[in-house]
Amino acid sequence: MVDATENLDQLTINTIRALCMDAVQKANSGHPGAPMGLAPAAYVLFNTFLKHHPQNPAWIDRDRFVLSGGHASSLLYSLLYLFGYGLTLDDLKNFRQWGSRTPGHPEYGETPGVETTTGPLGQGIANAVGMAIAESHLAARFNKDDNALIDHHTFCMCGDGDLMEGVAMEAVSLAGHLGLGKLILIYDDNQITIEGATDIAFTENVADKFTAMNWHVTEVANGNDLTAIQAAIQAGKEETDRPSLIKIRTHIAYGSPNKQDTADAHGAPLGDEEIRLVKKFYGLPEDLTFHVPEAVLNHTRNAVASGENLENAWQDVFSAYKKAYPEDAALFVDAVSGFLTKGWDKDIPEFSTSDAPVATRAASGKVLNAIAPNLPALMGGSADLAPSNKTYLTCSGEFQKNGRKGRNIRFGVREHAMGGVLAGMYLHSGVRPYGGTFLVFADYMRPAIRLASLMNLPLIYVFTHDSVAVGEDGPTHQPVEHLAALRAIPGLHVVRPADANETAQAWRQALTTSNGPTALILSRQKLPVLDVSKRDGEFQYGAYAIQNRGKEADLILIATGSEVHISLKAAEILEKEHNIQTSVVSMPSWEWFEKAPAPYRARILPSEVTCRLAVEAGIGMGWEKYVGPKGAMVSIERFGASAPGKEVLEQLGMSVDNVVNQALSLVKG
Repeated sequence: MVDATENLDQLTINTIRALCMDAVQKANSGHPGAPMGLAPAAYVLFNTFLKHHPQNPAWIDRDRFVLSGGHASSLLYSLLYLFGYGLTLDDLKNFRQWGSRTPGHPEYGETPGVETTTGPLGQGIANAVGMAIAESHLAARFNKDDNALIDHHTFCMCGDGDLMEGVAMEAVSLAGHLGLGKLILIYDDNQITIEGATDIAFTENVADKFTAMNWHVTEVANGNDLTAIQAAIQAGKEETDRPSLIKIRTHIAYGSPNKQDTADAHGAPLGDEEIRLVKKFYGLPEDLTFHVPEAVLNHTRNAVASGENLENAWQDVFSAYKKAYPEDAALFVDAVSGFLTKGWDKDIPEFSTSDAPVATRAASGKVLNAIAPNLPALMGGSADLAPSNKTYLTCSGEFQKNGRKGRNIRFGVREHAMGGVLAGMYLHSGVRPYGGTFLVFADYMRPAIRLASLMNLPLIYVFTHDSVAVGEDGPTHQPVEHLAALRAIPGLHVVRPADANETAQAWRQALTTSNGPTALILSRQKLPVLDVSKRDGEFQYGAYAIQNRGKEADLILIATGSEVHISLKAAEILEKEHNIQTSVVSMPSWEWFEKAPAPYRARILPSEVTCRLAVEAGIGMGWEKYVGPKGAMVSIERFGASAPGKEVLEQLGMSVDNVVNQALSLVKG
């Protein structure tokens, strides 16, 4: 039995364990085992190492802490309560309840001190890598020899399940390549997952694997050995050339006589009787729930005063910085506040109908490189596709181990990690991230896109090669269902511009959007520049009429991207040869259109005109809302084929003739 009065550290650790058990038991839902095993390491980190100010969780030079194994959220909530972040015992008692600040997995924006939304395993590791990238870039950009504004670490706790996920291994590989020395990953090696012991599926040598990926590795044989844990974290901080893995052998549900080291403790409450036995083992009152000894609370709340002192010292540093480097200080405030630097959009080009046709991916590259010199916080890259995505910033170099000021990130062929890293970069603050790949590979990024949408992060995804017009590469590389799949994600703004000017406007709006990510869907093939003067309406509302016959129209053609041009040609034939009055609407973004004022939407799609035909080179799912019960769709309800892009489009119905024929059938009933 542990003597609870013997050691304040041990009493605090056991109190953390008991709070976690009690929260899960009261909710009758959750994961008590991992928090019980991880409590010593978490306590050492928060009590001894973490640079933080609990009363100002947004202080820019704080250390970041990410709980990648978000199922262990009761551990994080208990720490945030004890160390003075503003959570209360009532919050712990409301664990996993409707409207509480202690949801089942940590959610960014819901709980003070929660740096990111975690739960899907591996995502938190990718977020932490992004935070470490942002920290090192800002330090290189703003720190001076005599004044360091940015100097902090990113800590991440993970478990066996995290390290089985592909996204984690992609991110770990990238972090090792980049030599992110201020990233420390604490691995809860409890050797248990939901199905049982990890050796049924996971027998690799984790330490050797990380070493091979250029990580510094330290192993702690006993997860209750506070001295060894402290030494390992200190060694991680002293290693500056490589990220560090601390592999700690823990015991899930430590102290539980019947459930320690079993899968039963992973995802279910221990039960009242078992909790009493555990508390007896810990030397805690067996019949008290949510009990926090006064000595423990006084001890942990010291973090509030020490955190205030840390931030005050930093404020002195910043005051001196402002006097010595006023221009850099202003840029620093812009960056960390998320402000768009004054004049950021002054060089965005306007394209003319006299210009040669241009692929929207190429137009995007021109716009991006017009913005980048005036918006130094803009930073990103591509998943090994920069020459195709046109995502390289010519005004800057590469972000590499020996080049932290560079704004071009070489993500490598790591789409999933790229998505999670972008989120971490933004969550850190100080940079405005973007990332690119082919639209068909958005599937590899989907979990990260979903989480960014859940967190309302204004990331920008550049998805090129947007349709079967990709051509010869064939159906494996030709997206057909991807627009519908992305539109299904709540909070994601999907934008498919029809020409170079729409692309410029899409970038402008994406960068001024603060309530969620934007996916720019861009063409490989060249498209003519539309006549701006003929536009009837506002692009920012997501749809506008290029040719508007109003309520007198016989037909409305609604299209996106390259199909707008097909629709315009079809409308010309319908009017001249068949006397069918035809409006043509470009609808680059459903999401923006849904937020437009009702009178505007009624003007663009008047209810009096029920004969509507949507034209898009993808599946028609979702277009029913806009064409209505009397409308129809020209879409692609199959996979593509390997052939020249123009031929694939025509064979699959994306042609002027087919649109005309479908329109005639619709109008004539």
